[in-house]
Amino acid sequence: MPTPDFIRELRADIGTKLLPLPGVSAIVLDDEGRVLLGRRSDTGRWAIIGGIPEPGEQPAAAIVREVYEETAVRCVPERVILVQALEPIVYPNGDVCQFMDVCFLCRAVGGEARVNDDESLDVGWFEPDALPDLEDFALNRIKQAAAGGPTWFEGIGRA
Repeated sequence: MPTPDFIRELRADIGTKLLPLPGVSAIVLDDEGRVLLGRRSDTGRWAIIGGIPEPGEQPAAAIVREVYEETAVRCVPERVILVQALEPIVYPNGDVCQFMDVCFLCRAVGGEARVNDDESLDVGWFEPDALPDLEDFALNRIKQAAAGGPTWFEGIGRA
């Protein structure tokens, strides 16, 4: 995945030190209730769609942009599923980041799912009971979306 220019500029000043960053992710559902997933080019694993908002970009606008950039699917955010600070990540080059993820439930409203950039190897719709092997990060968000309850907050559960 390419590193956004604003992060490269910050890294020039702070080196590899911990960099807290916003993150957005989405559970995108089509009219049949299938989940949109992408197989990441950096890990080769299937995952939900996500990314980093640009400076000043609203989280909902960022996830709409990310979903389209990665999959060519147009979507509309319907609600926030959860807000969670993730564990710090140490990248192979030594950079340390910690993401504050805002996950949205989104409804697909147009476009045809396809690989739309170099961040994905494959893109597809999956029945909730026939998902490929996914990390807990994705499975927990899909579970929260299916539960249909209020927004979930790490450390206090449902509000």
